Amino acid sequence: MYYTCLKIVRKGSTAMTLQQLSYAIAISEAGSLNKASEVLYVSQPSLTESVKELEKELGITIFIRSGRGVTLTPEGSDFILYARQVINDYSELVERFDSSRNFKKKFGVSTQHYSFAVKAFVELVRDNDTSSYELAIRETRTQEVISDVSNLKSEIGIIYLSEFNKRAIGKLLRAADLEFHPLINCDAYVYLWSGHPLAKKKSITFEDLKEYPCLSFEQGDSSFYYAEEILSTKDYSRIIKACDRATILNLMVGLNGYTLCSGIICEELNGDDYLAIPFNADEDDSESKMQIGYITRKNTVPSRLGKLYIEKINEYLNKH
Repeated sequence: MYYTCLKIVRKGSTAMTLQQLSYAIAISEAGSLNKASEVLYVSQPSLTESVKELEKELGITIFIRSGRGVTLTPEGSDFILYARQVINDYSELVERFDSSRNFKKKFGVSTQHYSFAVKAFVELVRDNDTSSYELAIRETRTQEVISDVSNLKSEIGIIYLSEFNKRAIGKLLRAADLEFHPLINCDAYVYLWSGHPLAKKKSITFEDLKEYPCLSFEQGDSSFYYAEEILSTKDYSRIIKACDRATILNLMVGLNGYTLCSGIICEELNGDDYLAIPFNADEDDSESKMQIGYITRKNTVPSRLGKLYIEKINEYLNKH
């Protein structure tokens, strides 16, 4: 690969190479030396020797070997996280400044399931010449939004904070060297389809919702602090989890389900068959308020597309 001979020199030691880092990352992703060998077209003894040299150089154990393959040690997990950052930083450096290589610039956004974030991305691509870019937008779980920005998979991540989750999310952001930039403060709304029995109400209470299923985006085994919906700790009679927006919308129609949201809905993408009705929360329930914002890596200058994307989001939010 292009970076096989580049060395990272540490004072008073030998030099590790980007090739060693890329080998270690490949092994961690494959889960075994044998599989990594097949992917990289490198002999298994060469991979083994590369890892041994790397572990000796750093004075840590990266992998635990067993008959089933390899697993990362706690130190190894931290090492792989930083190794990915080094590889990504180097790749970005080459893409930006090596004129001899015909690389496309990359711009990505990772977001919780917000239609306005997708709408802003659509307008960004539609209104600008992005032919020299490789673009990506990912609607995904909360932890993956944070991970994507931390690992440079995305430049910007869209999430929300509330009184309930801000301590846990804030801790994650600090650990990943990320910062949160507020966009808008919102009260809770009930999102449901226009044929729902509650669709004609001017506001909706928890008592009104008791007999209907609450719909929530799946977060895997993650803590409920990472839920995309506010008031996630309330005692709901039924909860149904789904992984994508289309399924959530189908469940709204098929089961008269609902979800609690910001009320910022893009009819152009979701359709006009759905409504956001104010949620009548207790006045002292601070958990019913949310602050939507975007996350970036600390001390970084946003790219041209990054700046334009945030402008598009602000334009949309200011209209609603």
